Amino acid sequence: MKEPILVVMAAGMGSRYGGPKQIDPVGDNGEIIIDFSLFDAVNAGFKKVVFLIKKSIETDFKEIIGDRMSKIMDVKYAYQEVSPLPEGYRVPQGRDKPWGTAHAILCCRDVIDAPFAVINADDYYGGDAFRLIYNYLLHSRDDELYRYAMVGYTLENTLTDYGHVARGVCVATPDGFLKDIHERTHIEKRAGLAQYTEDGGKTWVTIPKGSIVSMNLWGFSETILGEITDRFPPFLDNALSGNPLKAEFFLPTVVDELLKSGKASVKVLQSPDKWFGVTYREDKPVVVEAIRRMRKQVIYPDKLWEGDE
Repeated sequence: MKEPILVVMAAGMGSRYGGPKQIDPVGDNGEIIIDFSLFDAVNAGFKKVVFLIKKSIETDFKEIIGDRMSKIMDVKYAYQEVSPLPEGYRVPQGRDKPWGTAHAILCCRDVIDAPFAVINADDYYGGDAFRLIYNYLLHSRDDELYRYAMVGYTLENTLTDYGHVARGVCVATPDGFLKDIHERTHIEKRAGLAQYTEDGGKTWVTIPKGSIVSMNLWGFSETILGEITDRFPPFLDNALSGNPLKAEFFLPTVVDELLKSGKASVKVLQSPDKWFGVTYREDKPVVVEAIRRMRKQVIYPDKLWEGDE
């Protein structure tokens, strides 16, 4: 039985704050959000972590989090850059950002040799989420279908008061399997409703209250790597001819294609927890207060790891 791996997508870490060293702590002892995710992951059973980063932040990342975690978990690194691309493709002039979350997973293929969970480095998921996904990956097996999973959150538990967010809006079957997922890149709170726009705000569509959304906490068997590999060149064909500077290869899009083609099922593991993230600077006080509250409830100890200063 292969032990599940945790993949942490951190290639964009620090971009909103000018670099990794400038990321604001959210814990009273200087912890950043990823510290709490890793604490929850270890408690859930994860023993190996793959950090997906950019080469340019490697030194700072190891100083901030990687070297400490290497004393607790088996730590591996993968790197996401705008290049290299598959043979026959060239990076378009002016493109400097990587190719999205599906491409991020592709960049990890050389260090993934077991079922794995995927999280964002700058999202707080809660302990229940890691227990749910670890137990699923430990006991699930592919059969005639790829047996994947995702942890879903209630939309209202994932919004910010300070701007727009991107979410994968999900539709589940009555027995708890993912039916559809639609990537909405601009969702806002508007007049007490959650609404999205796809035309720069000219028109808005209301998302039903209580909708389940993906926060990019997925569970996969290794089969997803081959599927992403096969789909990357067709994505590039479309991107380079249509939107070469901004097109992104989204992980939920790949999952949706596998669902539609009947190759995969995705179990929706619903978390009651509230998501927290510092999408905007104004979000920070909310996250800081939430962490303090959880420490008072003894959800987290004053020192996450033995030996912490």
